[in-house]
Amino acid sequence: MSQVTVRINGFSYAVGCKEGQEKHLQAMAQEVERRIDRIRALGGHSGEGRLLALAALLMADEIYDLTAEKMSSDTAHQLAEGRQARIENERRREQLAHLVERAESIADALEEE
Repeated sequence: MSQVTVRINGFSYAVGCKEGQEKHLQAMAQEVERRIDRIRALGGHSGEGRLLALAALLMADEIYDLTAEKMSSDTAHQLAEGRQARIENERRREQLAHLVERAESIADALEEE
């Protein structure tokens, strides 16, 4: 098990991952950061937890759209790929949910100080 420090919205988070998945985890953090930047560009400045939750919702919506596109195909091969994508996306959602929980606990701790 490896541990990677990712930076999201100006905060550093230590996240565990499988050996060899460090670059992938960094890339996922960059994807989250891109969504946060989009939210900010739209005028969304309402707290760390809310920003991360909105970023997660944007990503979930994108995943849903991608999954729906894959499911519209008639071939067995594409159905299998759609199932695999959903499994991967669920794993990513779980990791993102962990990051959101961690960010909210950090925000709560900062508010208490």
